[in-house]
Amino acid sequence: MSDVFSGPEAALCVDGVLEGGAAPLALMDLATPLLPETSPSATADSAETAQPVSGFSRFGLRPELLTALDGLGFHTPSPIQKAAIPELMLGRDLVGQARTGTGKTAAFGLPLLHGLDPAQSRPQVLVLTPTRELALQVAEALASFSSALPRVRVLALYGGADFREQMLQLRCGVQVVVGTPGRVMDHMRQGTLDLSALTTLVLDEADEMLRMGFIESVEWVLEQLPAERQVVLLSATMPSAIRRLSNRYLRNPAEITIHSRKGEESRIQQRWLMVQAQQKPEALQRVLEAEGQGGVIIFTRTKAVSLTLAEALEREGHNVALLNGDVPQAQRERTIQRLRDGRLDVLVATDVAARGLDVDRIALVINYDMPFDGEAYVHRIGRTGRAGRSGQAILFLTPREKRFLSELERAVGETIRPMEVPSNASINQARLNRLEASLTALLADTPLSETEQALIGELLQRVGREQEADPKQLTLAALALALRGKPLLLNEQEPSPVAVPMDAASRRRAPRSAPAPRSESDDGPEAHMERFRLEVGWRDRVRPGNIVGAIANEGGLTGKSIGKIRIYDCHTTIDLPRNIPADVVANLQRLRVMNKELQLSRL
Repeated sequence: MSDVFSGPEAALCVDGVLEGGAAPLALMDLATPLLPETSPSATADSAETAQPVSGFSRFGLRPELLTALDGLGFHTPSPIQKAAIPELMLGRDLVGQARTGTGKTAAFGLPLLHGLDPAQSRPQVLVLTPTRELALQVAEALASFSSALPRVRVLALYGGADFREQMLQLRCGVQVVVGTPGRVMDHMRQGTLDLSALTTLVLDEADEMLRMGFIESVEWVLEQLPAERQVVLLSATMPSAIRRLSNRYLRNPAEITIHSRKGEESRIQQRWLMVQAQQKPEALQRVLEAEGQGGVIIFTRTKAVSLTLAEALEREGHNVALLNGDVPQAQRERTIQRLRDGRLDVLVATDVAARGLDVDRIALVINYDMPFDGEAYVHRIGRTGRAGRSGQAILFLTPREKRFLSELERAVGETIRPMEVPSNASINQARLNRLEASLTALLADTPLSETEQALIGELLQRVGREQEADPKQLTLAALALALRGKPLLLNEQEPSPVAVPMDAASRRRAPRSAPAPRSESDDGPEAHMERFRLEVGWRDRVRPGNIVGAIANEGGLTGKSIGKIRIYDCHTTIDLPRNIPADVVANLQRLRVMNKELQLSRL
């Protein structure tokens, strides 16, 4: 059976003998006899009766690989697997372009594992990845595919792990190495990674290696390899620099481009939300409340923002963790595992830290900060909707960033739809849905023991008798206790505190009827206030929260210093402090709410 060697738990090897560690499978590997020296087809014939029925069987893969795939639930090849596996089985170089989550690892991994010589202890396959997370993910996938192959070992090489331990594992003998360019180069220079028997090099997520500045390192590795080797280049996008790399180092490669079908594109619902920069935290809270069912990844541009945001979400009671370049590798791996296991719901991450994450539970990706370019956006949203699953992606845009939206739409080849900040009503409905789901789950499988259930039952009966409370009252009291003093529902009559200035092209139709306004002559402003007129009203779908947020931010006012607001069909009146500076009034006149100038004027 195969095993992934990485981290402090891996077994050590001295003079070819494994010692200690927590990887008993490796000991079993050494005790497993080698396959007879027969061709794969002959082996397949001898095991024909045990070979599982699979769409992968038509490729002529070894029966051990088919057995592993069947156990993993892989029965039908994806488009890139159908196109790439036959070419790689023939030994051809290959350039493959397909979006993340389409099964590229199996597309190159299965044919390369098929061709391994288990008797050869030196690496035969080298896979370069841009990040340590992706290296671990690919190594784990290859190990699972080869779980039924005898004496096949996969080693992940990346920075942050003990170099000496990796050196000892290499000395034990491995057939497949998956690593980041920097650590692979370190071992090559130290003479601890012998690639003289290498048959295939895979460049996975080549466009990301270009973005992260690894292309020179990749070229250095390529120039040290045996002259006769197979090179596989896989990428979600194909920038000109990657195309030049292909032309220089690949020989008459097969070229495969997998375009997303309409149904595949629709699996990720992409939306954008326009919000002022200072209102992002409040908007994020509302989005998480209304949309954050399942695992969530929130992307920020910088480590500083990721740390601040994770701390703020933790204070609000979210089950959140941080993933950026300052987080130690061992902690990163534990965090990802917690996310997979469902013990963690929200991950705040920077681009570099989260590349290559493949977690089934990720239902929502939030671009809290706009990515630098279309390629980064493609990789970010690729963390959800993977391998046939559905997902959502929400992009936060400030008004100044709106002009870059078209670039992202070109990158994904579809329109990103606008959305509004979730209302109190939608948040309340989401809370009720979560409560119902939690109660249903607890009824199906209560975490309480029989003794605990009996004691609580007696307690409820005693409280009910003493307080003359019926079961409904007791239930409501228990719910209030679980809420810890927080209200279950928001006041649906209160407007959202987040202003969302959307342009006219993205507005929905204004409501046909508006609440009846009070007469302007009902009363005047207070003595310390002055009344102003704004040229926006119900027909512009403006709400008090939009106006308060915009004026407070631009005028340097606090929400408490803003007086009465009355919204009419075509205009609004607002009470502001007397003697407000002229320059502030001038700024507010040009301020836009719902993409319309306020044209502030005194009444």
